[in-house]
Amino acid sequence: MSKVILLNASPRRDSNTKIALEQCSREIEAEGVETEIISLRGKRIQSCIACDKCHEMGNCVLPDGLDEIITKLRDSDGFIPAAPVYFGTARGDIMSALQRIGRVSRHGGHFLDWMVGGPIAVARRGGVTLTLQEMSMFFTINNMIMAGSNYWNMVIAYDEGTALEDEEGIETVRLFGRNVAQIIKKLRG
Repeated sequence: MSKVILLNASPRRDSNTKIALEQCSREIEAEGVETEIISLRGKRIQSCIACDKCHEMGNCVLPDGLDEIITKLRDSDGFIPAAPVYFGTARGDIMSALQRIGRVSRHGGHFLDWMVGGPIAVARRGGVTLTLQEMSMFFTINNMIMAGSNYWNMVIAYDEGTALEDEEGIETVRLFGRNVAQIIKKLRG
């Protein structure tokens, strides 16, 4: 069965980012594709140190839990990272994670090639499109397929647990989830 990994970069327990991912996940599963939401909460994701151990070993040797996520991605057909915007752009931990995931893929069998997905950003106000642009670069440099929607994958929310109030943003993320699943099904046909 096809599977999509959704990566939640919010450090908050009941975050708006989590809510957006849950909405996206429901739509993917309704299309018959399995999902798993993984949180970076509580992890201390380090930046790549260019040690090239991934080139030798095919995995990342930094002991912060990211290699377990990479292992799950190797067996997946889709990937959706989501980040809250706290100060105008994506959080550092999600960008560090994406950079290391991409490097391991390049040196470990190109497991990201033709994987389907795209980023989601959640913010109170500004920085959402910059965050989406920054995270989208991960998909294009790793030979991945980005699904679209009827708008950019952004949800506007501030207080924890209020993401559903942005009905347009939530519907955009839902349609994006359906599109990810449909593309995966067409590719795996």
